[in-house]
Amino acid sequence: MSAVAVPRRRRRDLIDIVFRTWGFLVFAFLFLPILVIVTYSFNNGRSMLTWAGVGLASYRTGTTDPTILNAVKTSIAAAGGTALIATVLGTFAGIALARRKGKWTPVFLTLVFLILVTPEIVDAIALLIWYVRLGGPFGPNTTIPAVSYGMLRLWVGHSLFATAVVTLIVRARLEGLEETLEEAAADLYASPWRRFRQITLPLMLPAVLAGALLSFSFSLDDTIISSFVSVAGASPWPVYVFSAVRNVLRPEIASVSTLLLLLTLFAIACVALVLRRSGQSGEDVAKTMTVGG
Repeated sequence: MSAVAVPRRRRRDLIDIVFRTWGFLVFAFLFLPILVIVTYSFNNGRSMLTWAGVGLASYRTGTTDPTILNAVKTSIAAAGGTALIATVLGTFAGIALARRKGKWTPVFLTLVFLILVTPEIVDAIALLIWYVRLGGPFGPNTTIPAVSYGMLRLWVGHSLFATAVVTLIVRARLEGLEETLEEAAADLYASPWRRFRQITLPLMLPAVLAGALLSFSFSLDDTIISSFVSVAGASPWPVYVFSAVRNVLRPEIASVSTLLLLLTLFAIACVALVLRRSGQSGEDVAKTMTVGG
């Protein structure tokens, strides 16, 4: 090895060490607060900041308190409705962007990306003003059976961002698939509905499922929009936590948050599993889950 190559190799090794150390510090900064919450969920004290031994008392309280259970049920119901709305609208929008391109495509894509980059506080204020002015199904005199106006406000508010995410995921999936199979089916006189049901839908199904699960996860922890549009009787878990931290931060908040964290991680793991089983590589899975191309 030459005398010049040795210093260069040492510099590369030093740079690798620096970047690895920096990466570790970044991950520690991101995940240590979550680790603290999980740890204090096993605190038997009356306040989360006062350690009184290890136990499961906070989990028992969190899973039996009617107010907490109502907030969690509202969050899950809002996330389920959001996932359904966003999946249906986003799927058809993604198909249109990938298979029916036209002069309108750049404008529509700009609107979709604008939804993703707009600060959530702006969306929340706009939705609140819109709900108040529109009234109707978004007011206390709603007549939709089996659906409260508070839940409807959450569904529509959460679906804005989620629909944009599903749209881009489905579009990215279809952009990577050629239309040869669909064209061959058309040559065999298959109807448009049959081509969609037997060819297009199975091919894009992993992206649709991924979008649905991500929509569920995004809605589950949405705080800003929920704080602005929720009403009494339909307050999701993030709004309950936001109100509770103004007083004493109780350990049951940490315990229920830990359970919802596990639910979110399970949903994300299902997304990754579905995409891997569809034949995508690890890099493709990461691109899809981050709305990449």
